[in-house]
Amino acid sequence: MSASFLEHITATLDTIRADGLYKTEREIVTPQSGHIAIADGVQRRPMLNLCANNYLGLADHPEIIAAAKQALDADGFGMASVRFICGTQTIHRELERAIATYLGKDDAILFAACFDANGGVFEPLLEAEDAIISDSLNHASIIDGVRLSKAKRYRYANSDMSELEDRLKEANKEGARFKLIVTDGVFSMDGFVANLPAICELAERYGAMVMVDDCHATGHLGPEGKGTPALTGVGQRVDIVTGTLGKTLGGAMGGFIAAAQPIIDLLRQRARPYLFSNSLAPSIAAGSLKAIEIARHADDRRAKLMRNTSRFREGMTKVGFELLPGDTPIIPVMLHEANLAQDMARELDRRGIYVAGFFFPVVPKGRARIRTQMSAALDDSDIDTAIAAFTDAGRQLGII
Repeated sequence: MSASFLEHITATLDTIRADGLYKTEREIVTPQSGHIAIADGVQRRPMLNLCANNYLGLADHPEIIAAAKQALDADGFGMASVRFICGTQTIHRELERAIATYLGKDDAILFAACFDANGGVFEPLLEAEDAIISDSLNHASIIDGVRLSKAKRYRYANSDMSELEDRLKEANKEGARFKLIVTDGVFSMDGFVANLPAICELAERYGAMVMVDDCHATGHLGPEGKGTPALTGVGQRVDIVTGTLGKTLGGAMGGFIAAAQPIIDLLRQRARPYLFSNSLAPSIAAGSLKAIEIARHADDRRAKLMRNTSRFREGMTKVGFELLPGDTPIIPVMLHEANLAQDMARELDRRGIYVAGFFFPVVPKGRARIRTQMSAALDDSDIDTAIAAFTDAGRQLGII
């Protein structure tokens, strides 16, 4: 190994630390839930968890765990193969059909993660004569997937429907054969829902298709948790839905694309992350299948989740914190400076609240924050405890 190369890497890491942008990892010694414990030397320290994507509290659900254990005995630990060689079991197709039925699509295709789904969806479907029109705040996986495609790229300012229309006009003027508008359903760093009715209306007017990444919605938003298309009333006007099994739906891993049959069939032939990655472990597929079954009938959990969301937002606003507006369980507490976000996270850690600071490059410079996420695994006293800890730490740091 070149000494000069390692010196260069070390200098880069020193700069990241000096800028307050260095990320650290804490070791959790319990299952994921609303209450967890972390390793603190030889001790276990209990924490109230406010930053998991565990919206319905299913990550440690006993029925999901039981389904996964049963699949281990019945189907083994792993497939040791990609799908088209010898990596497809009946459980994989059962899960794909369940996802498709849940979201009202012809079929679905599984990936190791939604990052892979978004990375693999554009290149097989669109060519140089086509156009992708993407929201400026779309997830990094969408940005990377678009870069892999030969299609011409257009970008519109976040949720700016006037600029989206301008980009559609531009794509038409430049002779685009097929046009695909792509947006997050819920913008994960900000917590608000995309204007899907207006997007679908523009798509129809200008002959475009619509794709929605619904990772932060499937399972807990909309009727039966069917996500932002159902929540906003556009339903089947959305052509392609990508999503994850690693958040609301059990929280393990795995992503999917749900769409019309010819789209899914072509992706099975040409989507590189699908063709060249191992199948999901059978236990994950079985657990995720059970998670979908539970989520569809979890109106009680969804109601509790939204009660927690309202209680936390109202309490934090009352004591003077700056929150981004929104109606989803993602509630960003704005601190703006990366070092201040890190300091706040440390102070909350000392008070038994597990959160993480978000800063550049995850969010723009000057927009650092603590992104809190509510869960149905929390109760009223947990929310009140969290507000009290934020208040105490915020006053100590001069934030409020």
